[in-house]
Amino acid sequence: MGVKLVSASAGSVEIVPPTTASNYTATLPAGTGSIVVNGINSSIVSGTATASTSGVAVDFTTIPSWAKRVTLSLSLVSTGAGTSPLLVQIGPSASITTTGYSCQVSSRINTYTSTTGFILEGVKAGSSTDTGLVTLVLENSSTNIWVESSVITDPANQNNPAFGGGRIALSGALSRIRLTTVGGTDTFSSGEINILYE
Repeated sequence: MGVKLVSASAGSVEIVPPTTASNYTATLPAGTGSIVVNGINSSIVSGTATASTSGVAVDFTTIPSWAKRVTLSLSLVSTGAGTSPLLVQIGPSASITTTGYSCQVSSRINTYTSTTGFILEGVKAGSSTDTGLVTLVLENSSTNIWVESSVITDPANQNNPAFGGGRIALSGALSRIRLTTVGGTDTFSSGEINILYE
């Protein structure tokens, strides 16, 4: 039994299954675009790798409203001689949210907390080059609650990895992510950062 294709708006095509068939497969050729399944966009979109070689913060400000999971990747990120731990903050389109976080990170026997962002490490050596992932997942779309987990280590200096988790309720849909430091004044000097959203 065949599958009916129905032209939809904006150059898209809707696949309508036969009323008597419960299983069907659609094979799509290689190309660009996205697929929406049950109203959810199934694309995994990569941002552009951004050098973390200057400034006190690195921002990503074009996260689409349909994103349900965002992954921030860090590769050999350093703030030179700075010793303030790395911090991730998120927010809706209006601005970055800087309060209301509930976050904890542990490394060995030490545990550190933060209410101003998702803290990624407890103690930062001035020579560290941090590498790892920060994953953000939309836990409740009606209240814009996001939960976070992170694993960060310093492979160049073989420092101990830090594991973290937390949550924040935003005032609107997630639109932006910022990587900065707890103190907010240490300047990035090397490495790069990127995001994936889906």
